[in-house]
Amino acid sequence: MSNRNKGIILLLISAFGFSMMAALVKLSGDIPTVQKTLFRNLVSAIIAFGFVIYNKERLFGKKENQLLLLSRSSLGTIGMVLFFYAIDNLVLSDADMLNKLSPFLLIIFSAIFLKEKARMYQVVSIIIAFIGTLFIIKPAFSLEFIPYIAGVFSAVFAAGAYTLLRVLGDKEKFYTIVFYFSFFTTVTLLPFTIAFYEPMTVKQWVYLLSAGAFATLGQFGLTIAYKFAPAREISIFFYSTVVYSALISILLFGQIPDILSVIGYITIFGASFYMFIRNNKEAAT
Repeated sequence: MSNRNKGIILLLISAFGFSMMAALVKLSGDIPTVQKTLFRNLVSAIIAFGFVIYNKERLFGKKENQLLLLSRSSLGTIGMVLFFYAIDNLVLSDADMLNKLSPFLLIIFSAIFLKEKARMYQVVSIIIAFIGTLFIIKPAFSLEFIPYIAGVFSAVFAAGAYTLLRVLGDKEKFYTIVFYFSFFTTVTLLPFTIAFYEPMTVKQWVYLLSAGAFATLGQFGLTIAYKFAPAREISIFFYSTVVYSALISILLFGQIPDILSVIGYITIFGASFYMFIRNNKEAAT
């Protein structure tokens, strides 16, 4: 099997892992968002801890990378809390697609902070993607609008975290980065979880611990996939999360996305596919 096909398969597995994580978070029911986020990351921290110890790496990375690791973890934590809030309050596939704005925002942040010039086709793709977002959000300034804004800002903070990951590059092992992020999130959210703790049933414990396991599968699959093939060649396959999430929404929750949301999905996916084709054309010349 070619490295490219290995990367595609790993990305499809990763997308499934993240989709199952989102579904299990939603299934866990009426528990504070910070409590859900903490338990999801606690599992990831334990699994990543095993990888770090097995490979005899530093748990918290190198001294010179602390600011990058801390900043990446801070942005990632806020982004995840907002994403989980959106999952709890929106159709699952709506929350997932809004979070998928992060690759487009990454282009903007890379241009601003990393001085990477944005191509005209990337600018066009960003504009199209944001038009698609409006179809999903269907702006109506009421309390129902808040979860959609949370979904958009989850993508903003995720893109910020990915920008810092770009800066980190190969300076740290991927399992060290995952452990640092998961440990940071767990410690940061622990006081809030204690303050607002809601007792959980056995079923809720199983859902949240399983969410953590699937999230770790998604994180590791995503990281390893891009070691087999460049993002420009395979990244489009990560959008399979929206297909998984739409099916899960219908089968588990009886939530059917409305026609405007579906138009939004197609618009954002179309923008991503256009950018994917242009990236590959540029790489070939």
